[in-house]
Amino acid sequence: MKTDVAMIAGMMAVAGIVAVVGCRQKSEAESPQPAGAMERTGAALDRAAEKTAEVATNIAVKTAEAAKEVGTATKDVAGQVVEKSGEGLQKAGAAVENTGADMQK
Repeated sequence: MKTDVAMIAGMMAVAGIVAVVGCRQKSEAESPQPAGAMERTGAALDRAAEKTAEVATNIAVKTAEAAKEVGTATKDVAGQVVEKSGEGLQKAGAAVENTGADMQK
């Protein structure tokens, strides 16, 4: 029984080798065909994917740069607002002080 299994396995292995060799010889014998529509479409999709990735990267870089600039500008404006508010409070305080001094006279 063991010899029958070994013989069947050996025959299947030989058949597989013959099939592989036969297919390889057939594919080597065929002349190369010009690029088909599917190959051209695949190449076009590859190029489009590369361009899309490139554009997305550029957009991300520009967005990060713009965000930094907006942050800097916002900080500057906030500083100016605080400064102007401080000046306004000083003027209001001076006016209240003057009013108080006038009332005491």
